[in-house]
Amino acid sequence: MKKNILIVDAYNMIGNWPELDRLKKADRLEEARDQLLHILSNYKRQTTYDIIVVFDAMYVPGLSRSYEQYDLRVVWTAEEQTADSYIESLAGELQNALTQVTVATSDQAEQWTVFAQGAMRVPAWELYQNIKRAKHEVRQQARQYQDEASVRRSPWDQEQLDKLAALRDELSQR
Repeated sequence: MKKNILIVDAYNMIGNWPELDRLKKADRLEEARDQLLHILSNYKRQTTYDIIVVFDAMYVPGLSRSYEQYDLRVVWTAEEQTADSYIESLAGELQNALTQVTVATSDQAEQWTVFAQGAMRVPAWELYQNIKRAKHEVRQQARQYQDEASVRRSPWDQEQLDKLAALRDELSQR
């Protein structure tokens, strides 16, 4: 079975997901970035993806760095490197017979490059819908388990309970 890696162009998601775009437009970009990482971390727990989130230096100039946060690999590109170029290079390195790379982006030029490397692509809005669907399925599954657990609360089935009641009645008449 292939290892699944999802590489996310972070600012594409922030600009295309309604709640994150609202935060960005309200000058709360740091909060939007943190929300994105939180959402993707939850999504990772519901899927088989290893997730790499790439931020470019457009809003936070500085040195390239990579670290783990929320069980995700978070990458900040160097000041002169775009997220697009970093992702194209990374997808090319990681895509092979044992690894399936999917790139989440809405950038048209990047889409063709990752396709040519054998990687798959998911647009920002489609990833947003996939995340919502996965969250809904997890909640539905939790409700189902909860319903089943409430049915199984008694270790006794109805026939056994009836026999116990009859035995209790017999003993109380003695």
